[in-house]
Amino acid sequence: MKKWMVSACIFLPAAFAVAQAPPVPAGTALMVKLETTLATFSNKPGDPFQGQLTKDVIVNGRTVIPAGATIEGRVTKAAEPRRISGRPTIGILPEAVVLPGGERLYLDATLVDTNIPGTDVNSEGQFKGAGHDHRDKLQAGGGTAGGMLIGGLVGGPVGIVVGGAIGAGSAAAYWLIEHHSAILPAGTELTLELNRPISTAPAVANAGQ
Repeated sequence: MKKWMVSACIFLPAAFAVAQAPPVPAGTALMVKLETTLATFSNKPGDPFQGQLTKDVIVNGRTVIPAGATIEGRVTKAAEPRRISGRPTIGILPEAVVLPGGERLYLDATLVDTNIPGTDVNSEGQFKGAGHDHRDKLQAGGGTAGGMLIGGLVGGPVGIVVGGAIGAGSAAAYWLIEHHSAILPAGTELTLELNRPISTAPAVANAGQ
């Protein structure tokens, strides 16, 4: 009996310490590798996505969410611009962290960055694809000039105006075909920022049973 009581006294504080795992504070960055390719031309709001945590989340010197944990969420927006000045947009909502042991934690986080050059993330956490760049402007200008030249040769001054409009329209059509989509390929590095703390105590306690 004495041995059992001693063992219980040793076990209970240890279990209590595990249950008191510190929460992950709001503002913490989560580094995630996307495992699902997302694109404005193939996805719609509600589609699921997954990623994998690539770095341990450490609080007070203690790993509370290990690298390898799964991040789950859904697409909230997949829009392609109808004008040259617009930019294709993908919105995502991270919703859960699944620990290696299978425990699920509620996640409230926002996308703040990716590793894709020429793109950015707005204040609402929406990924913005590449927009109308300098090369596109040259393409549009070239189309307009080419159309004016052909129109001038065929119909004089009136032909120049009409030809310019046709040329500009062709260049615009080219841009819309080539640049109107945004893609987040599988393997993209995402940076998420927590909006609310994550309480890991229940998940860690269950994992130790």
